[in-house]
Amino acid sequence: MVIVSRNSHHSRTATARALTTATALTAPLLALAGLGLHVRRNMGASRAQLRRVTGRSPNAVDGIFANTEPGLPRAKASLRMLLNMMRSRTTEGVPPGPVPLSPLEQVAEPAGLAVTWLGHACVLLEIDGARVLVDPVWSEYATPVPRLGPRRMHPPVAPLSALGELDLVLLTHDHYDHLDRPTVLRLARDTRAVFVGPLGVGAHLRAWGIPGHRVVERDWDDVVQVRGLTLTCLETRHFSGRGIRRNTTLWAAWKVAGPEHSVYLGGDTGPSRVHARTGAGHGPFDLTVLPIGAYADLWPDVHADPEQAVAAHRDLRGRVLLPIHWATFNLGFHPWDEPAERARKAAAAQDVLLALPQPGRRIDLSGPAGTLRDTVPTEPWWPTPR
Repeated sequence: MVIVSRNSHHSRTATARALTTATALTAPLLALAGLGLHVRRNMGASRAQLRRVTGRSPNAVDGIFANTEPGLPRAKASLRMLLNMMRSRTTEGVPPGPVPLSPLEQVAEPAGLAVTWLGHACVLLEIDGARVLVDPVWSEYATPVPRLGPRRMHPPVAPLSALGELDLVLLTHDHYDHLDRPTVLRLARDTRAVFVGPLGVGAHLRAWGIPGHRVVERDWDDVVQVRGLTLTCLETRHFSGRGIRRNTTLWAAWKVAGPEHSVYLGGDTGPSRVHARTGAGHGPFDLTVLPIGAYADLWPDVHADPEQAVAAHRDLRGRVLLPIHWATFNLGFHPWDEPAERARKAAAAQDVLLALPQPGRRIDLSGPAGTLRDTVPTEPWWPTPR
């Protein structure tokens, strides 16, 4: 006969309870640690890694970049104002129905000049036989935290694999709606593209394991030859940052020039005198790609509104204007289609040829200048409020 003491029974029960409690606590702690590691990886290079690259730049002070123009006056935000803005974002800021998408047109050989807007700031550029993918984001959320932050309002036009081979992946700055870790890692694995960006962006790519020989980064006014194209890193007016600290990497526009054509890729920019200087020094451009969305009185100097984008296009001495940075992520406080409607009116008033393709529609601009108005889509395609 085995006699079990009451103390022994209580001890085993207490031990079992402690193990159960520890197990219950371990799972969420491990999940939290995993989330923290995921977020940290998405953020990219460490401060020390960035300083090793950006510390040599004449445009940085103690590793921090700044715009060369002073900031513009900003609206004073009251609590009531912010609540009204957030309410309008969740109602007027989303489309009233599905966003129409065009099937991706695949061509055997790149054109002399063609462009496909793939949504938000991403375009696929064909220029003088080369294929350049700009600011690609295929993730559902533009954020380092899964399922938190700006979410796509339409799916990607096509799988990344449908893009085929690429010569360059060109990046303008490190914000999450322009630099997406899962997307660039897929492109690094599945294509032979060279990745080109402003100072510091390359440090993020190397931190994610992209080989250094496939990464090119440059400062404002630097010129580099890659895959038969001449790339000029150009000053623009914006900011950067993937964590709490801002402006630890450079933001830029790019001039992409081949033997026959020249394109201005603006990335993100606010209104700036630099556009006129760029037009005088580097124009004219066969195509300008400029943001028209996510403007607000709270940040008047880092995102251009539609009228300012049209003015910038004229300053840049552009031939065709492709507006971007709208219709994909809800980042501003304006009605979702307002950027395009305002851009149409401003372009008509300034006699600017404004291309308005559905996401996914390819526009061939290789023909004579006199035929462009017959080939460039200019009519509204977007759903309007019922």
